[in-house]
Amino acid sequence: MPEDIRPYAVLDIDATLSDTSKRIGFLAKRPKDWDSFFRAAKDDAVLDEGLAVATTLADGHEIVYLTGRPEWLRRDTVKWLEANGFPAGKLLMRGNNDRRPSAVMKLARLRTLRQERPVAVLVDDDVKVCDAAEKAGYTVMRADWGLDAETQPTLFEAQETEGRT
Repeated sequence: MPEDIRPYAVLDIDATLSDTSKRIGFLAKRPKDWDSFFRAAKDDAVLDEGLAVATTLADGHEIVYLTGRPEWLRRDTVKWLEANGFPAGKLLMRGNNDRRPSAVMKLARLRTLRQERPVAVLVDDDVKVCDAAEKAGYTVMRADWGLDAETQPTLFEAQETEGRT
């Protein structure tokens, strides 16, 4: 298939490609320390399963990274993706003041992408994002390799109730 008409493969970053376990503690505090949580993202380890999925999908798909990270983190995110060997792709980030739940924000982005070309698959760890995407007719790969049962509730709350990642 010619490169210009390859379908999109859309991948989340946090807890799908990157290991957030070393910084999740910033969100367990009251009040949550969002600045430290995001600033520490540049030091995340790679989730091997996520890198393997991204690399495999890059063969035959145009990669789109769709993250709930705020736009002000773009430079660090691009550097992290490049330094860790992820395939080149478009990076879509949350607006700095966008506090919509991840499922709402990401579904809106998926609809926009689908107007450009087919979306072959969404890879994400967030159960609500996955459920909403499946309900809307998208093929979903649930990234269940990124968070353990202890850290998942903290990140889930951040994604869904606070619209922050």
